[in-house]
Amino acid sequence: MYRYFFALGMAAVALTPAFAQTVDGATRAFPNHAGAYSARTVEPATPITLNQALTLALGANAELSAARNEARAVDATIQQAGASPNPELSWLMEDTRRDTRTTTVQLNQAIELGGKRAARITAASRTFDAANADLDAKNADIRAAVMTAFFDVLTAQERLRLADASLLLAQRGTHVAARRVAAGKVSPVEETRARVAEANMRLELGQAKNELGNARRRLTASWGNPAPRFVQAEGALETLPHLPAWSDLEIRSAQAPAITRARLEFERRQAMAEVENSRRTPDMTVSLGVKRDQELGRNQAVVGLSIPFPLFDRNQGNMLEALRRTDKARDELAASEIRLDGELAQAWAQLKNARQEAQALQSEILPGAQSAYDAATKGFEFGKFNFLDVLEAQRTFLQARAQYLRSLSEAHRAAAEIDRLLGTPLPAITQ
Repeated sequence: MYRYFFALGMAAVALTPAFAQTVDGATRAFPNHAGAYSARTVEPATPITLNQALTLALGANAELSAARNEARAVDATIQQAGASPNPELSWLMEDTRRDTRTTTVQLNQAIELGGKRAARITAASRTFDAANADLDAKNADIRAAVMTAFFDVLTAQERLRLADASLLLAQRGTHVAARRVAAGKVSPVEETRARVAEANMRLELGQAKNELGNARRRLTASWGNPAPRFVQAEGALETLPHLPAWSDLEIRSAQAPAITRARLEFERRQAMAEVENSRRTPDMTVSLGVKRDQELGRNQAVVGLSIPFPLFDRNQGNMLEALRRTDKARDELAASEIRLDGELAQAWAQLKNARQEAQALQSEILPGAQSAYDAATKGFEFGKFNFLDVLEAQRTFLQARAQYLRSLSEAHRAAAEIDRLLGTPLPAITQ
């Protein structure tokens, strides 16, 4: 008996998803704050690309899953909207004396008039379309957030490599300064300055590591993993996003998720107004039954027809409310179009400026700063420059490199924002 219960318990544990063991990259179950178990997708401990990150997020993001479930729930309202009223069965007895009492059994069926059923189905269909538009908008939001987070990881990785290289340069400067001080060619103050510069580089290296850790967590949070496992992000950070023509963006903006959602909301409100208008027409109830008269000893057919007389309640208040909400939806559609134009213009201008800045830094400023730093370092080794010249050249080069990374990051952020606003990816990226 004990063996039977033990085997049964082990089978139950094996069949429970919360205790299922999975391989790398699969969905695992973790206890949440309420004690229940929630599924989280854990990426494999390998390098990750942008497409892989998008696939993970779009397949496992909790907010996106909630939007899908909402669309499925609204889909069921269409079925309910098409249901007809249920018939009613009534029983009535007059007089409790057996010899003189009458008993009536009848079936009452309400018949909807004024196109109520068709109006409800149309309104439910518009609500379903609006829910799908919300799903598309959420999909665009998640995709843009993942793109931004992914390029933030790429930028943080480059900043960490830059901090490592800067520390090596600072250590090299300290070594050179110490050697020249030992040779009696420069003051010990030069070595102190070099060591201070090296200490600052160590601090920047620590900040770069923290920034990379935060960026990695923001990326994996989009698919529900609080502890990043991927080795590194692989992508072309220095490949600038394509800058589309403004006229193309204006054409595509008509199908933007925000505009589509506002348009469908306006149509839904119009459909709801039609529902309220149909309710102004009263429904008719048809009754069929049989009446048993004990005193006469026979059955009698009962046929009835009833219809309310709309004297006081003509649904005028609900109708007026529906019309005012339709006006509100129309105004919100116009406001959404104006807001989209402004946000799209701002993102487009940001992308344009970031591209120009990155291209200028890459082709003109960075090569000059690198050349000046190399010349200052060699000149210091041969005694032609003091260490302040080396520090200034190093600072200029590092600032130019950091500004270049910021420009790349801003360009990719602006491209992701345009993608979010339009709801569709931009064309192929080019240098």
